Amino acid sequence: MESIRELYRIGVGPSSSHTMGPKKAAELFLQQYTHANRYVVHLYESLAATGKGHLTDKAVLEVLGEEYTKIQWHPEKCLPQHPNAMTFEAFDEQGELLGTRTFFSVGGGAIRELGEEEQEQKSVYPLTTVKDIMEYCSQKGITYWEYVVECEGETIFDFLDTVWETMESAVKKGLENQGVLPGSIGLSRQAWRYLRRCRNASEDMQQTGLITAYALAVSEENAGGGIIVTAPTCGASGVVPAVLYYLQEQQQLKRIDILRALATAALFGNVIKFNGSISGAEVGCQGEVGSACAMAAGAAAELLGGTLRQIEYAAEMGLEHHLGLTCDPVDGLVQIPCIERNACAATRALSCAQMAILSDGTHHITFDEVVHVMKQTGHDLPSLYRETSTGGLAKAYAGRCRTPK
Repeated sequence: MESIRELYRIGVGPSSSHTMGPKKAAELFLQQYTHANRYVVHLYESLAATGKGHLTDKAVLEVLGEEYTKIQWHPEKCLPQHPNAMTFEAFDEQGELLGTRTFFSVGGGAIRELGEEEQEQKSVYPLTTVKDIMEYCSQKGITYWEYVVECEGETIFDFLDTVWETMESAVKKGLENQGVLPGSIGLSRQAWRYLRRCRNASEDMQQTGLITAYALAVSEENAGGGIIVTAPTCGASGVVPAVLYYLQEQQQLKRIDILRALATAALFGNVIKFNGSISGAEVGCQGEVGSACAMAAGAAAELLGGTLRQIEYAAEMGLEHHLGLTCDPVDGLVQIPCIERNACAATRALSCAQMAILSDGTHHITFDEVVHVMKQTGHDLPSLYRETSTGGLAKAYAGRCRTPK
Protein backbone atom coordinates (compact mmCIF):
# COMPACT_ATOMS: atom_id res chain seq x y z
CA MET A 1 0.00 0.00 0.00
CA GLU A 2 1.04 3.58 -0.62
CA SER A 3 1.85 6.17 2.02
CA ILE A 4 -1.05 7.79 3.85
CA ARG A 5 0.30 11.02 2.40
CA GLU A 6 -1.50 9.88 -0.77
CA LEU A 7 -4.77 9.47 1.14
CA TYR A 8 -4.87 12.76 3.04
CA ARG A 9 -4.56 15.45 0.38
CA ILE A 10 -4.96 19.14 1.15
CA GLY A 11 -6.77 20.99 -1.59
CA VAL A 12 -9.75 22.99 -2.75
CA GLY A 13 -13.26 21.50 -2.99
CA PRO A 14 -15.79 20.52 -4.08
CA SER A 15 -14.63 17.16 -5.46
CA SER A 16 -11.38 15.27 -5.20
CA SER A 17 -12.14 13.06 -8.19
CA HIS A 18 -13.80 15.71 -10.35
CA THR A 19 -11.69 18.80 -9.59
CA MET A 20 -8.43 17.86 -7.86
CA GLY A 21 -7.75 14.85 -10.09
CA PRO A 22 -8.48 16.53 -13.45
CA LYS A 23 -6.47 19.59 -12.41
CA LYS A 24 -3.46 17.40 -11.63
CA ALA A 25 -3.86 15.59 -14.95
CA ALA A 26 -4.00 18.90 -16.81
CA GLU A 27 -0.82 20.04 -15.08
CA LEU A 28 1.01 16.87 -16.11
CA PHE A 29 -0.18 17.24 -19.69
CA LEU A 30 0.82 20.91 -19.82
CA GLN A 31 4.34 20.06 -18.66
CA GLN A 32 4.79 17.92 -21.76
CA TYR A 33 3.00 20.17 -24.27
CA THR A 34 3.73 23.68 -22.99
CA HIS A 35 4.18 25.16 -26.47
CA ALA A 36 1.04 23.70 -28.05
CA ASN A 37 -1.23 26.13 -29.87
CA ARG A 38 -4.48 24.70 -28.54
CA TYR A 39 -5.89 21.84 -26.47
CA VAL A 40 -8.97 19.64 -26.61
CA VAL A 41 -10.07 17.78 -23.49
CA HIS A 42 -12.55 14.91 -23.70
CA LEU A 43 -14.43 14.06 -20.49
CA TYR A 44 -16.20 10.70 -20.25
CA GLU A 45 -19.08 9.14 -18.28
CA SER A 46 -19.13 10.41 -14.67
CA LEU A 47 -16.69 13.26 -15.32
CA ALA A 48 -18.94 14.45 -18.13
CA ALA A 49 -22.26 13.74 -16.41
CA THR A 50 -21.51 15.74 -13.25
CA GLY A 51 -18.43 17.68 -14.32
CA LYS A 52 -20.13 21.06 -14.60
CA GLY A 53 -21.60 20.88 -11.13
CA HIS A 54 -18.28 19.61 -9.76
CA LEU A 55 -16.35 22.37 -11.60
CA THR A 56 -14.27 19.92 -13.65
CA ASP A 57 -14.12 22.28 -16.63
CA LYS A 58 -13.05 25.18 -14.42
CA ALA A 59 -10.24 23.10 -12.88
CA VAL A 60 -8.92 22.10 -16.31
CA LEU A 61 -9.27 25.57 -17.87
CA GLU A 62 -7.42 27.19 -14.97
CA VAL A 63 -4.38 25.13 -15.98
CA LEU A 64 -4.56 25.03 -19.78
CA GLY A 65 -6.16 28.44 -20.36
CA GLU A 66 -9.74 29.10 -21.40
CA GLU A 67 -8.74 30.83 -24.64
CA TYR A 68 -6.66 27.84 -25.77
CA THR A 69 -8.85 24.96 -24.66
CA LYS A 70 -12.05 23.27 -25.76
CA ILE A 71 -13.90 20.89 -23.45
CA GLN A 72 -15.92 18.11 -25.04
CA TRP A 73 -18.46 16.25 -22.89
CA HIS A 74 -19.19 12.54 -23.48
CA PRO A 75 -21.52 11.37 -20.66
CA GLU A 76 -22.74 8.45 -22.75
CA LYS A 77 -19.26 7.10 -23.49
CA CYS A 78 -17.21 5.13 -20.99
CA LEU A 79 -13.71 3.70 -21.02
CA PRO A 80 -13.45 0.21 -19.50
CA GLN A 81 -10.67 1.03 -17.05
CA HIS A 82 -12.60 3.59 -14.93
CA PRO A 83 -15.71 5.80 -15.21
CA ASN A 84 -13.73 8.96 -14.41
CA ALA A 85 -11.79 9.11 -17.66
CA MET A 86 -10.37 12.06 -19.58
CA THR A 87 -8.30 12.38 -22.75
CA PHE A 88 -6.09 15.40 -23.43
CA GLU A 89 -5.06 16.37 -26.97
CA ALA A 90 -2.48 19.00 -27.99
CA PHE A 91 -2.37 20.62 -31.45
CA ASP A 92 0.13 22.89 -33.21
CA GLU A 93 -0.63 26.05 -35.23
CA GLN A 94 -1.40 23.99 -38.35
CA GLY A 95 -3.91 21.86 -36.47
CA GLU A 96 -1.67 18.81 -36.44
CA LEU A 97 -1.97 16.54 -33.41
CA LEU A 98 1.17 16.80 -31.27
CA GLY A 99 0.19 14.19 -28.74
CA THR A 100 -2.52 12.70 -26.57
CA ARG A 101 -2.72 11.26 -23.06
CA THR A 102 -5.57 9.55 -21.22
CA PHE A 103 -5.93 9.74 -17.45
CA PHE A 104 -8.31 8.28 -14.90
CA SER A 105 -9.29 10.10 -11.71
CA VAL A 106 -9.49 7.11 -9.36
CA GLY A 107 -10.67 8.84 -6.18
CA GLY A 108 -9.30 11.04 -3.43
CA GLY A 109 -7.51 13.29 -5.91
CA ALA A 110 -5.30 10.48 -7.21
CA ILE A 111 -4.88 9.91 -10.94
CA ARG A 112 -3.63 7.04 -13.05
CA GLU A 113 -2.57 7.16 -16.67
CA LEU A 114 -3.68 4.70 -19.33
CA GLY A 115 -1.21 1.84 -19.35
CA GLU A 116 -0.33 2.14 -15.67
CA GLU A 117 -2.94 -0.33 -14.45
CA GLU A 118 -0.51 -3.19 -14.08
CA GLN A 119 2.27 -1.16 -12.52
CA GLU A 120 2.80 -1.70 -8.84
CA GLN A 121 2.28 1.16 -6.42
CA LYS A 122 5.23 2.43 -4.44
CA SER A 123 4.86 0.15 -1.45
CA VAL A 124 5.20 1.63 2.02
CA TYR A 125 3.10 -0.93 3.91
CA PRO A 126 4.09 -4.60 3.47
CA LEU A 127 0.78 -5.77 4.96
CA THR A 128 -2.38 -4.93 3.03
CA THR A 129 -5.25 -6.43 5.05
CA VAL A 130 -6.48 -5.47 8.51
CA LYS A 131 -6.38 -9.15 9.50
CA ASP A 132 -2.64 -9.35 8.83
CA ILE A 133 -1.98 -5.92 10.34
CA MET A 134 -3.95 -6.80 13.48
CA GLU A 135 -2.07 -10.09 13.90
CA TYR A 136 1.26 -8.35 13.42
CA CYS A 137 0.41 -5.61 15.91
CA SER A 138 -0.82 -8.17 18.43
CA GLN A 139 2.39 -10.19 18.17
CA LYS A 140 4.56 -7.11 18.63
CA GLY A 141 2.35 -5.53 21.29
CA ILE A 142 1.90 -2.31 19.29
CA THR A 143 -1.09 -0.23 18.21
CA TYR A 144 -2.31 0.58 14.70
CA TRP A 145 -0.77 4.04 14.81
CA GLU A 146 2.56 2.59 15.89
CA TYR A 147 2.47 0.34 12.84
CA VAL A 148 1.94 3.46 10.71
CA VAL A 149 5.00 5.09 12.29
CA GLU A 150 7.01 1.90 11.82
CA CYS A 151 6.25 1.99 8.08
CA GLU A 152 6.27 5.76 7.49
CA GLY A 153 8.84 7.00 9.99
CA GLU A 154 8.51 9.60 12.73
CA THR A 155 8.29 12.41 10.17
CA ILE A 156 4.75 11.30 9.43
CA PHE A 157 3.69 13.29 12.49
CA ASP A 158 4.84 16.52 10.84
CA PHE A 159 2.59 15.71 7.91
CA LEU A 160 -0.33 14.76 10.15
CA ASP A 161 0.10 17.95 12.13
CA THR A 162 -0.45 19.94 8.92
CA VAL A 163 -3.43 17.74 8.08
CA TRP A 164 -5.04 18.40 11.46
CA GLU A 165 -4.31 22.10 11.31
CA THR A 166 -6.13 22.24 7.95
CA MET A 167 -9.04 20.17 9.27
CA GLU A 168 -9.43 22.36 12.34
CA SER A 169 -9.34 25.48 10.21
CA ALA A 170 -12.08 24.10 7.96
CA VAL A 171 -14.28 23.38 10.99
CA LYS A 172 -13.79 26.87 12.44
CA LYS A 173 -14.29 28.68 9.13
CA GLY A 174 -17.34 26.60 8.34
CA LEU A 175 -18.92 27.44 11.69
CA GLU A 176 -18.45 31.16 11.03
CA ASN A 177 -19.39 31.42 7.36
CA GLN A 178 -22.99 32.05 6.37
CA GLY A 179 -24.84 32.60 3.11
CA VAL A 180 -25.86 30.56 0.08
CA LEU A 181 -23.52 28.00 -1.43
CA PRO A 182 -22.60 28.42 -5.11
CA GLY A 183 -24.60 26.46 -7.64
CA SER A 184 -28.10 26.02 -9.01
CA ILE A 185 -29.82 24.68 -5.88
CA GLY A 186 -29.64 27.77 -3.68
CA LEU A 187 -28.65 25.79 -0.59
CA SER A 188 -27.91 27.85 2.51
CA ARG A 189 -25.12 27.09 4.96
CA GLN A 190 -26.50 25.58 8.16
CA ALA A 191 -23.48 24.77 10.38
CA TRP A 192 -23.53 28.09 12.23
CA ARG A 193 -27.24 27.67 12.97
CA TYR A 194 -26.79 24.17 14.39
CA LEU A 195 -23.99 25.39 16.64
CA ARG A 196 -26.07 28.26 18.04
CA ARG A 197 -29.06 26.03 18.67
CA CYS A 198 -26.85 23.55 20.49
CA ARG A 199 -26.08 26.20 23.08
CA ASN A 200 -29.70 26.14 24.18
CA ALA A 201 -30.36 22.45 23.62
CA SER A 202 -30.67 19.82 26.34
CA GLU A 203 -27.63 17.86 27.42
CA ASP A 204 -28.73 14.69 25.63
CA MET A 205 -28.81 16.64 22.35
CA GLN A 206 -25.26 17.94 22.63
CA GLN A 207 -23.37 15.03 21.10
CA THR A 208 -25.53 14.76 18.00
CA GLY A 209 -25.89 18.53 17.66
CA LEU A 210 -22.22 19.39 17.95
CA ILE A 211 -20.95 16.58 15.71
CA THR A 212 -23.57 17.58 13.15
CA ALA A 213 -22.47 21.20 13.28
CA TYR A 214 -18.80 20.28 12.84
CA ALA A 215 -19.46 17.91 9.94
CA LEU A 216 -21.71 20.40 8.19
CA ALA A 217 -19.07 23.10 8.68
CA VAL A 218 -16.37 21.18 6.80
CA SER A 219 -18.73 19.86 4.13
CA GLU A 220 -20.07 23.34 3.47
CA GLU A 221 -16.55 24.69 3.20
CA ASN A 222 -15.86 21.97 0.64
CA ALA A 223 -19.02 22.75 -1.32
CA GLY A 224 -18.06 26.43 -1.29
CA GLY A 225 -14.62 25.75 -2.75
CA GLY A 226 -12.76 26.15 0.52
CA ILE A 227 -9.57 24.37 1.59
CA ILE A 228 -10.16 20.93 3.06
CA VAL A 229 -8.45 17.55 3.47
CA THR A 230 -9.56 14.48 1.56
CA ALA A 231 -10.51 11.94 4.20
CA PRO A 232 -10.62 9.95 2.06
CA THR A 233 -12.32 12.26 -0.50
CA CYS A 234 -13.58 15.83 -0.74
CA GLY A 235 -17.19 14.68 -0.75
CA ALA A 236 -16.63 12.83 2.54
CA SER A 237 -14.23 15.35 4.08
CA GLY A 238 -16.48 16.34 6.98
CA VAL A 239 -16.73 13.01 8.81
CA VAL A 240 -13.27 12.43 10.31
CA PRO A 241 -12.61 16.04 11.41
CA ALA A 242 -16.07 16.32 12.98
CA VAL A 243 -15.61 13.26 15.18
CA LEU A 244 -12.05 14.11 16.19
CA TYR A 245 -12.87 17.77 16.83
CA TYR A 246 -15.75 16.75 19.08
CA LEU A 247 -13.67 14.23 21.06
CA GLN A 248 -10.81 16.71 21.37
CA GLU A 249 -13.17 19.17 23.03
CA GLN A 250 -15.05 16.70 25.20
CA GLN A 251 -12.05 14.74 26.46
CA GLN A 252 -9.53 17.59 26.41
CA LEU A 253 -7.21 15.49 24.30
CA LYS A 254 -3.63 16.41 23.55
CA ARG A 255 -2.63 17.16 19.98
CA ILE A 256 -0.51 14.02 19.79
CA ASP A 257 -3.62 11.96 20.61
CA ILE A 258 -5.39 13.44 17.59
CA LEU A 259 -2.40 12.84 15.32
CA ARG A 260 -2.21 9.22 16.39
CA ALA A 261 -5.95 8.85 15.76
CA LEU A 262 -5.49 10.35 12.29
CA ALA A 263 -2.80 7.75 11.61
CA THR A 264 -5.15 4.95 12.64
CA ALA A 265 -7.98 6.38 10.53
CA ALA A 266 -5.71 6.61 7.50
CA LEU A 267 -4.53 3.03 7.90
CA PHE A 268 -8.11 1.75 7.61
CA GLY A 269 -8.78 4.15 4.73
CA ASN A 270 -5.67 2.91 2.97
CA VAL A 271 -6.81 -0.72 3.22
CA ILE A 272 -10.16 0.25 1.66
CA LYS A 273 -8.42 2.19 -1.09
CA PHE A 274 -6.03 -0.68 -1.85
CA ASN A 275 -8.48 -3.60 -1.70
CA GLY A 276 -11.70 -1.80 -2.61
CA SER A 277 -12.27 1.74 -3.81
CA ILE A 278 -12.87 5.24 -2.48
CA SER A 279 -14.27 6.50 -5.79
CA GLY A 280 -17.96 7.41 -5.88
CA ALA A 281 -17.94 7.01 -9.65
CA GLU A 282 -16.67 3.45 -9.29
CA VAL A 283 -18.56 2.08 -6.25
CA GLY A 284 -21.05 4.74 -5.18
CA CYS A 285 -21.05 6.74 -1.96
CA GLN A 286 -20.34 3.66 0.13
CA GLY A 287 -16.74 4.13 -1.04
CA GLU A 288 -16.67 7.76 0.05
CA VAL A 289 -18.90 8.43 3.06
CA GLY A 290 -18.87 4.75 4.03
CA SER A 291 -15.07 4.72 4.05
CA ALA A 292 -14.96 7.99 5.98
CA CYS A 293 -17.32 6.57 8.60
CA ALA A 294 -15.09 3.51 8.99
CA MET A 295 -12.01 5.70 9.35
CA ALA A 296 -13.66 7.96 11.94
CA ALA A 297 -15.12 5.03 13.88
CA GLY A 298 -11.75 3.31 14.13
CA ALA A 299 -10.03 6.51 15.21
CA ALA A 300 -12.72 7.23 17.80
CA ALA A 301 -12.51 3.71 19.23
CA GLU A 302 -8.79 4.18 19.69
CA LEU A 303 -9.29 7.50 21.48
CA LEU A 304 -11.85 5.80 23.75
CA GLY A 305 -9.26 3.22 24.77
CA GLY A 306 -10.26 0.38 22.49
CA THR A 307 -8.25 -2.77 21.87
CA LEU A 308 -7.03 -3.76 18.41
CA ARG A 309 -10.11 -5.91 17.88
CA GLN A 310 -12.53 -3.29 19.22
CA ILE A 311 -11.04 -0.70 16.87
CA GLU A 312 -11.36 -3.10 13.93
CA TYR A 313 -14.96 -3.83 14.97
CA ALA A 314 -15.84 -0.13 15.07
CA ALA A 315 -14.39 0.43 11.61
CA GLU A 316 -16.14 -2.69 10.30
CA MET A 317 -19.50 -1.43 11.52
CA GLY A 318 -18.87 2.01 10.04
CA LEU A 319 -18.39 0.55 6.57
CA GLU A 320 -20.84 -2.36 6.84
CA HIS A 321 -23.83 -0.16 7.54
CA HIS A 322 -23.16 1.99 4.49
CA LEU A 323 -23.09 -0.94 2.06
CA GLY A 324 -25.06 -0.18 -1.08
CA LEU A 325 -25.08 3.57 -0.51
CA THR A 326 -25.62 5.29 -3.85
CA CYS A 327 -23.92 8.39 -5.18
CA ASP A 328 -26.66 10.50 -6.76
CA PRO A 329 -25.77 14.18 -6.24
CA VAL A 330 -28.58 16.56 -7.09
CA ASP A 331 -27.77 18.69 -10.14
CA GLY A 332 -24.22 17.32 -10.09
CA LEU A 333 -23.32 19.36 -7.01
CA VAL A 334 -21.56 18.10 -3.88
CA GLN A 335 -24.41 19.41 -1.74
CA ILE A 336 -27.56 17.26 -1.66
CA PRO A 337 -27.40 14.65 -0.18
CA CYS A 338 -23.65 14.93 0.37
CA ILE A 339 -23.53 17.58 3.10
CA GLU A 340 -26.19 16.06 5.37
CA ARG A 341 -24.78 12.61 4.65
CA ASN A 342 -21.44 13.66 6.16
CA ALA A 343 -23.21 14.69 9.36
CA CYS A 344 -25.18 11.44 9.57
CA ALA A 345 -22.02 9.39 9.00
CA ALA A 346 -20.10 11.36 11.64
CA THR A 347 -22.72 10.72 14.33
CA ARG A 348 -22.89 7.06 13.27
CA ALA A 349 -19.10 6.75 13.46
CA LEU A 350 -19.03 7.73 17.12
CA SER A 351 -21.98 5.43 17.84
CA CYS A 352 -20.09 2.55 16.20
CA ALA A 353 -17.04 3.31 18.32
CA GLN A 354 -19.11 3.40 21.50
CA MET A 355 -20.83 0.12 20.59
CA ALA A 356 -17.47 -1.52 19.96
CA ILE A 357 -16.08 -0.28 23.28
CA LEU A 358 -19.10 -1.67 25.14
CA SER A 359 -18.49 -5.06 23.48
CA ASP A 360 -15.53 -7.40 23.82
CA GLY A 361 -14.75 -6.88 20.13
CA THR A 362 -16.10 -10.25 19.02
CA HIS A 363 -18.02 -10.25 15.73
CA HIS A 364 -18.59 -12.61 12.82
CA ILE A 365 -17.91 -10.46 9.73
CA THR A 366 -14.40 -9.01 9.41
CA PHE A 367 -13.43 -5.59 8.15
CA ASP A 368 -11.62 -7.12 5.17
CA GLU A 369 -14.72 -9.09 4.19
CA VAL A 370 -16.82 -5.93 4.25
CA VAL A 371 -14.29 -4.16 2.02
CA HIS A 372 -14.55 -7.02 -0.49
CA VAL A 373 -18.35 -6.93 -0.37
CA MET A 374 -18.37 -3.14 -0.77
CA LYS A 375 -16.25 -3.36 -3.92
CA GLN A 376 -18.45 -6.06 -5.42
CA THR A 377 -21.63 -4.20 -4.48
CA GLY A 378 -20.28 -1.06 -6.12
CA HIS A 379 -19.57 -2.87 -9.35
CA ASP A 380 -23.09 -4.31 -9.29
CA LEU A 381 -24.68 -0.86 -8.94
CA PRO A 382 -26.01 0.57 -12.22
CA SER A 383 -24.06 3.60 -13.47
CA LEU A 384 -26.98 5.92 -12.70
CA TYR A 385 -26.18 5.38 -8.99
CA ARG A 386 -22.45 6.03 -9.38
CA GLU A 387 -21.97 9.81 -9.53
CA THR A 388 -23.70 10.41 -12.85
CA SER A 389 -26.70 12.32 -11.40
CA THR A 390 -29.06 10.34 -13.63
CA GLY A 391 -30.83 8.30 -10.96
CA GLY A 392 -32.01 8.31 -7.36
CA LEU A 393 -32.35 11.65 -5.61
CA ALA A 394 -30.88 13.51 -8.57
CA LYS A 395 -33.59 12.11 -10.84
CA ALA A 396 -36.33 12.89 -8.31
CA TYR A 397 -35.17 16.49 -7.98
CA ALA A 398 -34.81 16.95 -11.74
CA GLY A 399 -38.29 15.53 -12.33
CA ARG A 400 -39.81 17.82 -9.75
CA CYS A 401 -38.15 20.86 -11.30
CA ARG A 402 -39.56 19.94 -14.71
CA THR A 403 -43.09 19.46 -13.38
CA PRO A 404 -45.34 22.44 -14.31
CA LYS A 405 -46.60 24.37 -11.30
